[in-house]
Amino acid sequence: QVQLVESGGGLVQTGGSLRLSCAASGRTFTIAAMGWFRQAPGKEREFVAGINWTGFRVYYADSVKGRFTISRDNAKSTMALQMNSLRPEDTAVYYCNRIPRIDTPQGFQALDAWGQGTLVTVSS
Repeated sequence: QVQLVESGGGLVQTGGSLRLSCAASGRTFTIAAMGWFRQAPGKEREFVAGINWTGFRVYYADSVKGRFTISRDNAKSTMALQMNSLRPEDTAVYYCNRIPRIDTPQGFQALDAWGQGTLVTVSS
């Protein structure tokens, strides 16, 4: 199991930027694919972006492609999500988690217990 702590959320205007961070504990972080998920009010949690254990392969949902960038630092056991050109529809609680793999949608499943998440609010 990996314990996860998300941070970096906040209130931003449309078109603004935020950088989310995910701090992970546990030895398996460095060999695990990781992903960002989000849950908007009244909606199911959805997968947003994923990164393989080396950091060389990434995946983005169509809704964020070209605007969000996922990255990781295995030496620090951290992962980040740079979010640019934010839109009101990006408003959600954002979570990070280990995932089995990023080369198939079947791999976009959380493996660990959810952290508290970090709230991103984009005002119009």
